[in-house]
Amino acid sequence: MSNTLFSKDHPHYKWVALSNTTLGILMATINSSIVIISLPAIFTGIHINPLDSANVSYLLWILMGYLLVTAVLVVTFGRLGDMFGRVRIYNLGFVVFTIGSIALAFNPLDGGHGAMWLIVWRFVQGIGGAMLFSNSTAIITDAFPANRRGMALGINQVAAIAGSFIGLLIGGLLANLSWHVGTLDVEWVFLVSVPVGIIGTIWSYLSLHEVGAKAEGKMDWWGNALFAIGLASLLTAITYGIQPYGDSTEGWTNPWVLAGLIGGGVVLVIFVFVELALKSPMFEMRLFKIRAFSMAMLAGLLSSIGRGGMQFMLIIWLQGIWLPLHGVAYDQTPLMAGFAMLPITIGFLISGPLSGTISDRVGPRLFATTGLLVVAATFVLLIVLPIDFTYWQFALITFFNGIGSGMFAAPNRAAIMNSVPANMRGSASGMAGTVQNSGTSLSMGIFFSLLIAGLSTSLPKALFSGLTANSVPTQVATQISHLPPVSSVFAAFLGYNPMDTLLGKGGMNVLSSLPEAAQKTLVGNEFFPHLISGAFHDGLVVVFIAAAAMSVIAAVASLIRGKHYVHDVQAVAESIEAHEAEAVSS
Repeated sequence: MSNTLFSKDHPHYKWVALSNTTLGILMATINSSIVIISLPAIFTGIHINPLDSANVSYLLWILMGYLLVTAVLVVTFGRLGDMFGRVRIYNLGFVVFTIGSIALAFNPLDGGHGAMWLIVWRFVQGIGGAMLFSNSTAIITDAFPANRRGMALGINQVAAIAGSFIGLLIGGLLANLSWHVGTLDVEWVFLVSVPVGIIGTIWSYLSLHEVGAKAEGKMDWWGNALFAIGLASLLTAITYGIQPYGDSTEGWTNPWVLAGLIGGGVVLVIFVFVELALKSPMFEMRLFKIRAFSMAMLAGLLSSIGRGGMQFMLIIWLQGIWLPLHGVAYDQTPLMAGFAMLPITIGFLISGPLSGTISDRVGPRLFATTGLLVVAATFVLLIVLPIDFTYWQFALITFFNGIGSGMFAAPNRAAIMNSVPANMRGSASGMAGTVQNSGTSLSMGIFFSLLIAGLSTSLPKALFSGLTANSVPTQVATQISHLPPVSSVFAAFLGYNPMDTLLGKGGMNVLSSLPEAAQKTLVGNEFFPHLISGAFHDGLVVVFIAAAAMSVIAAVASLIRGKHYVHDVQAVAESIEAHEAEAVSS
């Protein structure tokens, strides 16, 4: 067996490890975004209106639950990988993820119970995803020498980040492919992951081996509990913060949201002090004393928040305004938005592996810092881009955004993994995964709130005047103009015609009583985009200025990380220097 390709001693074993872990991380990230476009079809299958205020929680939890669970658990599973074997935890992740996918694909329930079935099994998928996220980069780091890790991690990180965009395309293509077997609602959008999960599970158990150093120590139950409670409280509060509360368009004044934000923050502060006091902590907080590690983590968090905000804003921009203005039916906008954002993925695919390979020789600082500055420049260019832009301009800007993000992601992840001791790579990989997934969740709360704040000042007046000008009764126009902007935004986000949703049978049910010309105007492709474009652009400016500022701060953090640092090499060099100094002094 020692001469076979699947032997850990085979010279090509590292490529087996890379291909397997890249498949795992691609599957995990595709499923983080695949439901965004397919949510309308999923809710139709279980006979629920996702835009009904009573169902907004279902919508948000199906959308955000996977990311929340993954963000909370990746550090725990990273530490378990250090203690009991990274391959063991990673392989189990494939199993758990596949079980979750099977249960999601065959939903036996309907209505609210069907929605809860999906939420629970999305949580299970998230647990499997956390196992894959937390150990994939550690397995690659164990398999590859320090002078080849940037290239390997570059490929892995391209898969991780591009997967979220590929998920939009797959979700759009498979959204309406479903059938019923008795009482079962079978959804292709979930079923597609099942064969990949089964193949990946068999392949990983056959091919992967434990080659890394293990960390001795006991399980840190206090640290795990505090971290899970603190981060879950924080991210859950953010999820509910973007929902209306009382007379407010958002929920940030909700006592439960405030309690989650403040309480979660306090618990995480306590977590830091507890971890510093323990001999075998879940995460070695002292690693932040290593500048190469701490600055790379800070840059990674800010970059993740900016990237998540950009993805969210571009989807609404394309689906709610640009694509309808260019003749695309609302129910086709989710899929077409996925195609329109392909230049970002192409940019990733080009720059990620290339920058990772070159950074192995020159270090991560140059590529990571330059990449972040390129990203910041593209955010500024998106601000000055007209709302009804020419597509080649949009494609060029987003392509360079992908180039810049790829230049940053691969060298930065390699810098994180190179900067820690070999027996802490699982913990470091888990923390990097937490930063990435938490950043995506935070971006939803931060940028959605900024957008809604911008819309709430100008959209109500625009709605009222636009509706009354097209024969909608004043009382109805007043009611609609006082609805939270989140209703219109979610409608566009999910591929519904917002005016048909608000005025038709599912809303005020007045559309059929209006003059035929008014009906055609209100539900046509141009009315809502023209109505929202001015208010949306105001919000867009605020969002992209914030994203650009975050990218510049991240670039500064990347710049001051220091020279190329490889912990194990550095430790050997310091040991030799100390030995030589001792020999001279004696």
